[in-house]
Amino acid sequence: MTPFQPTLSPLGSVTASALVALVPILVMLITLGVLKWKAYLAGLASLLAALLVAVLAFHMPVTMAGLSALQGAAFGIFPITWILLAAIWMYDITVVSGRFEDLRSTFSLITDDPRVLGILVAFCFGGLLEALAGFGAPVAITSVMLVAIGYSPLRSAMTVLLANTAPVAFGAIATPIIMAGNVSGLDYHRIGAFVGRQTAILAFIVPFLMLLLIDGRKGLKQVWPAAVVIGGVFSVAKWITSSYVSVELTDVIASLLGIAAGVVLMRFWKPAGSAEAMERISRRMMGEPDSVLERDSHAPADPKSLTAGKITMALLPYILVVALFSIVNLIPPIANALAATDIKFGWPGLAGNILDAAGHKVTRTTFKLALLSSPGTLLAVIAIITAAIYRVPPRAVVGTLGRNAHKLRFTALTIASVVALAYVMDFSGQTVTIGTWIAGTGAVFAFLSPVLGWIGTYVTGSDTTANALFSGLQATVGKKIGLDPFLTVSANASGGVLGKMISPQNLAIAATSVGLIGQESLILRRIVGWSFALLAFLCVLVGLMSTPVLGWLLPA
Repeated sequence: MTPFQPTLSPLGSVTASALVALVPILVMLITLGVLKWKAYLAGLASLLAALLVAVLAFHMPVTMAGLSALQGAAFGIFPITWILLAAIWMYDITVVSGRFEDLRSTFSLITDDPRVLGILVAFCFGGLLEALAGFGAPVAITSVMLVAIGYSPLRSAMTVLLANTAPVAFGAIATPIIMAGNVSGLDYHRIGAFVGRQTAILAFIVPFLMLLLIDGRKGLKQVWPAAVVIGGVFSVAKWITSSYVSVELTDVIASLLGIAAGVVLMRFWKPAGSAEAMERISRRMMGEPDSVLERDSHAPADPKSLTAGKITMALLPYILVVALFSIVNLIPPIANALAATDIKFGWPGLAGNILDAAGHKVTRTTFKLALLSSPGTLLAVIAIITAAIYRVPPRAVVGTLGRNAHKLRFTALTIASVVALAYVMDFSGQTVTIGTWIAGTGAVFAFLSPVLGWIGTYVTGSDTTANALFSGLQATVGKKIGLDPFLTVSANASGGVLGKMISPQNLAIAATSVGLIGQESLILRRIVGWSFALLAFLCVLVGLMSTPVLGWLLPA
């Protein structure tokens, strides 16, 4: 097969080529956000648009375009859909076992205020899961935990998507940062220090925005001290750890200290209006349909009746999640042993046949079938261990898995089509053309550099992949126009965290986890404004960091 090397301007100009390359993204936004199509239909329509653009405008051979879509779809199924299935399976075992009510009661031992719990669970514990696992696991797990507290499904989904922003850049033990360093040729430790400062500022803001989303202005007025303390401790810890301690452990340390700060605060301060807030938060939002999530509708038991044993058993799955992922990711010999079971192979027809703009073979055509090292496999192991300790009958365990697999069939199609879209746009050159077009803005690029990361993560659902796509371009453009390349590369990683919030695969994970299957368009319409607002803020922040106005914030 003749190798394919995409060109930046197949239509004669970068501008015209980039505008055509944007068509699949626009199709996704319009069909999902405006026309309110089901997510899997929007994903398939966008994939078709990407294939047509790849073949007709970017002159990619039809066979290669199809094979690119197949590789992306395979990655969408395994590991991404597998992670989601395992996370929901683990949750449902707590429901089948009858431990769900104790879990809800356990949360109220910290505080009876659902807004504070929302910050602790979605922002801090979700940040810890992002640091240790990533790949959508934090959204899947914390969304059902918020439902356990009493949140309506839609409010839960929106809350975790907003919360799953600042931690993303350092997810999976800083994999996105390491990828940015590998691709750009810059020291990833210093990139991490830049990203840490940018996302530390975001991390301080996000808890306030969460309060607005959860309970409006009244929630912000009544609970702002919690946002100040938890967000402040998380932010400072993130800043210090990324700059002076460990890039890899940045979000692990920040999340744990944020949780500790919240628990200590609750011993000395009690927010007003907690009972009324619970009534508002548990009420379905306007336009919110009924959820198919199986949930115990009874009120939680009196927390005073909880014994230490009941609390431990209620928290068991989440204790196991933190323990197992910490062991796997922080002890190299174990991580290496599990990784040794991975099966890697060049995707047939693509490996060695896709070239980048410089004529080098693209390594992303290698497919990794992660077996024991996959977060989904680890979550499945935890589900089985939990079921054994809870003494759930094997028939019920298998039946729960089967029901969830059937329930996820359209979600799997959504994720597969969206990731297939990302691979087609990547291998055909559409994504790089869009990035090059934005990079041609000259001095204004300092303000627009986060947009590249936002687009990359929105399309692919991964900040790591967005950094793989654009970090080299960001570094080159930064040097060319006289900007610090560390600033532009870090802006890519920071911008990507805000695209994660509305990426179609993340929307599908959130919707499925809370039982709103097929309602991704509703969630997108409710959350997209937050993503755009935070992106605009980050663009201004990075732009000012390139000037003496805020340049003093950068590492020396």
